[in-house]
Amino acid sequence: MKAGCSIGEKPEGGGGYPFPDWAYKTESSPGSRQIQLWHFILELLQKEEFRHVIAWQQGEYGEFVIKDPDEVARLWGRRKCKPQMNYDKLSRALRYYYNKRILHKTKGKRFTYKFNFNKLVMPNYPFLNVRTSGKMQSLFMGN
Repeated sequence: MKAGCSIGEKPEGGGGYPFPDWAYKTESSPGSRQIQLWHFILELLQKEEFRHVIAWQQGEYGEFVIKDPDEVARLWGRRKCKPQMNYDKLSRALRYYYNKRILHKTKGKRFTYKFNFNKLVMPNYPFLNVRTSGKMQSLFMGN
């Protein structure tokens, strides 16, 4: 691993979400994990110290706004050891999730996106119903 990079980093202690194994892509070396962008965004959203950079939209389940796009891109680039990362590149990666229906852009709101938690959870845990499960909503909304 390159100095200053944190590829295998996961949230420490009780502060992070309990993401299942399928939330990570495996790297070539056994036992290592590479984080996906949607997971990284959820990590930022649940940490108080990043509320000035990215935050949940009040009153809209799963919707978030990127308040400082350049800083989010910088943090993602640091996490992935890609110092040339910028918001144009990050937004291209976010658009990849549109076709997969993991998230979508909120029309008429700049830098605002919405997660489709059913798409993230249902294929891997078909017995869960995120729409009716208050526990799942609490988990993802940080309550």
